[in-house]
Amino acid sequence: MSPRAVDRNPACGSCGHPHVNLWANTTRAARYTVCCSQEDCYRPIALITKSPCPVRILGVDPGLRITGFGVIEKSGSTLTYVASGGIKTDAKASLPARLGTIHAGLRQLVAQYQPDQAIVEIVFVNANPQSTLLLGQARGAAITALVAEGLEVAEYTALQVKQAVVGNGHAVKSQVQHMVCRLLSLPGGLSPDAADALACAITHAHGGQGLGQGPGALAGRGFRVRNGRLILSQ
Repeated sequence: MSPRAVDRNPACGSCGHPHVNLWANTTRAARYTVCCSQEDCYRPIALITKSPCPVRILGVDPGLRITGFGVIEKSGSTLTYVASGGIKTDAKASLPARLGTIHAGLRQLVAQYQPDQAIVEIVFVNANPQSTLLLGQARGAAITALVAEGLEVAEYTALQVKQAVVGNGHAVKSQVQHMVCRLLSLPGGLSPDAADALACAITHAHGGQGLGQGPGALAGRGFRVRNGRLILSQ
């Protein structure tokens, strides 16, 4: 991997070279050695510890009437709430116009909040085929808007999201709302659509090292599992 310039300028203790730049031997490690950039020297000069760069994640809960969105930031193991809400469409408008509202609304959100990653909940067939078709089209409008803005889109089922956030894949919306507020230290008042979108973002944030690997990974954050549910430890 190519070395990266570091914004520090001490002289090398070995060759005395007055550095314009120092060079790190890696770009991804949390701790790395800075070496002299003078040709034929390259002696270690300093050990740098990097702070983790926050990752901004946009979660989307697609819907033709209201498309929920939630934005969080992940810095190390810490999650921070940024924004949430819903994109509402006019029920009296034509289907293409309503899909256009979803598409334009999400593109505006991406421009405003500049997320690094995006997540959209996967939709399955339900008892009403017509509703499923309309929901699928709303989901398609959401995905195309995110892709048009250059974002890679991850997808999770509702069962995966509920299992990750609540500890129960069949949890009801009120349980999802409660746990989202607990995990993001929010006082409450989230709409179901915004809570579901934030839950998608939380699931993705911990997909490789925490919630996505089971609720037991949250034990260190004051939660424990009882009867298949994630509850707050006393």
